[in-house]
Amino acid sequence: MFKLLIPLIMPVMLVFAAPTSAQSVDDMVAVSVLPGWRMQDGSHMAALRFEMEPGWKTYWRAPGDAGIPPRFYWRGSRNLKAVEIIWPTPQQTMTSGLRTIGYEHDLVLPVRLTPDRADQPISLVADIEIGLCSDICVPVQMEAGLDLPLGVGERDPRIAAALATRPYTAEEAGVGRVVCSVAPRIGGGMRLMAEIEMTQMGAQEMVVVETDNPQLWVAQTETRRSGQTLHAETELHHVEQQGFMLNRSGLRLTVLSTGDAVDIQGCPAN
Repeated sequence: MFKLLIPLIMPVMLVFAAPTSAQSVDDMVAVSVLPGWRMQDGSHMAALRFEMEPGWKTYWRAPGDAGIPPRFYWRGSRNLKAVEIIWPTPQQTMTSGLRTIGYEHDLVLPVRLTPDRADQPISLVADIEIGLCSDICVPVQMEAGLDLPLGVGERDPRIAAALATRPYTAEEAGVGRVVCSVAPRIGGGMRLMAEIEMTQMGAQEMVVVETDNPQLWVAQTETRRSGQTLHAETELHHVEQQGFMLNRSGLRLTVLSTGDAVDIQGCPAN
């Protein structure tokens, strides 16, 4: 069973550990910025690189039963209007009966950056909160930054490889009908049931449900296949035990498997 170390490891810059921590960040992970290149549309493709020591792993944006969700803050950056994180397809692992979703070894996380002024360089500063797990789980805070080049430049093959491993869109994967139905639960919350018509892309299929409301907690889905249709059921609860409305267009369904993954945006009513 994983054990969670409660005190945060809080480096002052990049990856310096606080002296009160028994575990040094340097023993777990090093983070850096890959400068990338300017795109023809004026945006900039860069990446955060996490080099994890052997035996350590970190988590996807929806970490699973026992993971720590990552958080990124860009407030120290200059000439930066918007950031889009492009997540590579993660891996599913089972530990002590708990499913987690994430990455091992070297993670290159592409970020598409939109500048305020296209004719000026971007100064990127990322304040990062992630979870790292081995036989213990540790919440870690880090900072990474770099002044990015203004010219178009050459494509970094490490970033290009990470982009190539993102999940397919629903259109790219040939997904057919996607519908969701919801029902209130006795005792509070909602039960959500999704049906996805798509060809099987691998074994151990799992549908991960996310919402656009950070105040909603989503349980791990129960996923089963019937012919060409995936069925997924889950529960949604407000973190403050309040009533809530569900924005169906803000639902995000990601189908993971031992093969390819599919990213589905929105889930209309049945």
